[in-house]
Amino acid sequence: MAGLTAVAVAAVAFLAYQASASAPAPSELAADSRTPSVAPTATATGKPKQPHKDPIALPEGSGTGERVVYALDDRRVWLVDAKNKITKTFTVTPSTVSPLPGNYAVTSRAATVRGSDGVQIEHVVRFAITQEAVIGFSAAVDGSMPSPDPSKKTGGVRMKRADADAMWAFASIGVKVVVVP
Repeated sequence: MAGLTAVAVAAVAFLAYQASASAPAPSELAADSRTPSVAPTATATGKPKQPHKDPIALPEGSGTGERVVYALDDRRVWLVDAKNKITKTFTVTPSTVSPLPGNYAVTSRAATVRGSDGVQIEHVVRFAITQEAVIGFSAAVDGSMPSPDPSKKTGGVRMKRADADAMWAFASIGVKVVVVP
């Protein structure tokens, strides 16, 4: 048995020597044009770092022309004019019920009402209806933007009052609303 172990150790040592002898020197690696100039980095989880995306860049696949774009994961809205220029972008506090990604249109508006959560709201711009709630953008008259009560089914996507003013001026009945993940 000792003889087999000695042969195995010798074989491993020989293979290790062959591998190191055939590997290029570090100076050759630096000169190799196929080697990237910046090595990928890894996070603590071992996954490569993703390039940081611009948080205010319009999401790909959000359409063209005049529209409101609502990114669910980013909790952000963009107002985009007919020439595909962003006129305003801002963060929002989503409701407990979210619309599915897709294309919608502004169906109704209200200057001021009481929200389904009991809060007095203004500049309501509605664009979707689910089995659980009517979905729309709005601002609380008192300017608050608390997270909604998860036990209630609400559809109000809340924003700051100044952002709601911009939405109100931009999103008339029929304006396209594009919801992306």
